Amino acid sequence: KAVGLNVTTGDILGDVGVGGTLAVTDDATIGGTALVTGVLTTTAATIFNGGFVSNDGSTITTADNTDTLTLQSTDADAVVGPVLSLKRDSSSPADNDALAYIKFVGENDAGEEVQYVYMQATALDVTDGTEDGKLEIVSQVAGAGVSRIKMDSTEIAFNDSSVDLDFRVESNGNTEMLLI
Repeated sequence: KAVGLNVTTGDILGDVGVGGTLAVTDDATIGGTALVTGVLTTTAATIFNGGFVSNDGSTITTADNTDTLTLQSTDADAVVGPVLSLKRDSSSPADNDALAYIKFVGENDAGEEVQYVYMQATALDVTDGTEDGKLEIVSQVAGAGVSRIKMDSTEIAFNDSSVDLDFRVESNGNTEMLLI
């Protein structure tokens, strides 16, 4: 395509290919699609006024203990917000599909990555009108993942893995109000 330059506004008309580095020293507006096939690096905050979609895994890294991700709603009504939605969008949903998995990972003293705790949500029954779900919290005990809390359509189970653990309920002033 031919590329034109509007000398009055400075607008570039048409497609432009950049084989090296493009330095923009002032504001730039792109009215169509900007395709970056390499790495896009910014030295300041990047603001997306219309949201964004990532078609692959993404990593957010911070070198300190500040909040790594904040979801903020500035809506002033009484409706809940912000909302974090973990959506499994399957074209063929089936009973017992794993819906979402949240893992809490750290390293042990050998420098190995360890998943210390995870939460998993499952669609037990996907039949319209009789849907059932399950949420389970699993943590490491002596190097093995054990079910600590499992909630499904028929029960709430504590220590479903049958590990030798105490179950204790504390009250105000009594550390063993209920001890099993």
